[in-house]
Amino acid sequence: MIAVIFAGGRGSRLQELTEVIPKPLVEVCGKPLIWHVMSNYALHGIEDFIILTGYKGHKFGEYFSTFWLQHSDITFNLSSPEFKINNSSGLDWKVRIIDTGVDSLTGTRLKKIQHLLDSDFLLTYGDGIADVNIDELLKQHNSKDCIVTLTAVLPSARFGAVKMVGSKVREFSEKPVGEGSRVNGGFFVLKKNVFDFISDSNESFESDVLPRVAKAGQLEAYLHDGFWQPVDTMRDLDLVKLMAEQNKFPWMS
Repeated sequence: MIAVIFAGGRGSRLQELTEVIPKPLVEVCGKPLIWHVMSNYALHGIEDFIILTGYKGHKFGEYFSTFWLQHSDITFNLSSPEFKINNSSGLDWKVRIIDTGVDSLTGTRLKKIQHLLDSDFLLTYGDGIADVNIDELLKQHNSKDCIVTLTAVLPSARFGAVKMVGSKVREFSEKPVGEGSRVNGGFFVLKKNVFDFISDSNESFESDVLPRVAKAGQLEAYLHDGFWQPVDTMRDLDLVKLMAEQNKFPWMS
């Protein structure tokens, strides 16, 4: 299957980093955020990717065009222009980078590659790190009669919780999870006829397209209770870095 990745936003809340590169190329433990997203897919046998770019989209081309040089053993013969490359990355990924416009919204970005998708496909965001079990996600999607399955997650609370007995504070909970409702965590599976729900105007996949699919009774949710962290702020980035440094990501083991 093909995994499509939204990677065209401006990342304005990480402006100190995204003035130079698009947010999905911000590094965690020496690897871009989008590499971590792709690695989780690859862990489940998904190695065909289409990256939908916009803001500073040429930076993705620069990164992937030199990826094999950065992850290979290279032998130069200085007496001639010949050189030998032994790929040591261990990856067999196919990566297509499609410029979908700086000002395009997510629904429009997806619509622009309709001609490249002739069967069910996967879709997510280039800055949302999670250990979603793609095999189980696909299994549930294939068992349901629906056009779209999204991954519904329980985000950590933005602020710590105070646990009290009467007026006495007994305990602080730094990062309570599951205090509120589940939210859309990305990691979609979609049938090709999802394009019937996308108009030709510039529109959002999340705010315009998904409500139409839901109203038609064609939107299912896969429940994910594992790690999920979108990277919108420096605090989010620090948390993802800590998880990576502690080797909490299965694709880094």
